[in-house]
Amino acid sequence: MRRLPPLACEPVHLRRALLLFAIVLGLAALATTISRPPRERTRDPAPPPRSTPRAPSASPGPATPEPARLRLRVTGKRQERRLRAGRPATLTVSSREPGQVEIPSLGLDGAVEPLTPARFDVLVPLRGRHELRFTPAGSAESRRFAVLRVARR
Repeated sequence: MRRLPPLACEPVHLRRALLLFAIVLGLAALATTISRPPRERTRDPAPPPRSTPRAPSASPGPATPEPARLRLRVTGKRQERRLRAGRPATLTVSSREPGQVEIPSLGLDGAVEPLTPARFDVLVPLRGRHELRFTPAGSAESRRFAVLRVARR
């Protein structure tokens, strides 16, 4: 058996290595293409599914009442507003001077300015009496200016 010099064998091994490398790269590309989710295989994106509007369903319970709208103004005389227990309400308080409006028994407070009223979303489940207090800006002394009286349902 005759041996070839080592330099004569290198081009054949190099060709075989390059051919093997090309085959491995081709198989990797094929495997990547096949393993993609169907959405990524297509070039045109599928249109989004159409949603059909649902008809409102009737619930067996009573309908939620519309929120009551109560308005108050910080003035010198005391005011009172009534609300049914369990009924949601939006309470808006306006003032000619800036300050802070509080409903301590409900844990609510909000800033009020001449052009920006304080707004409270209130839902009181039990009857009771809740005073509203106003603290002018720059002062530490608050005063009661209104009462929210919650009556039974």
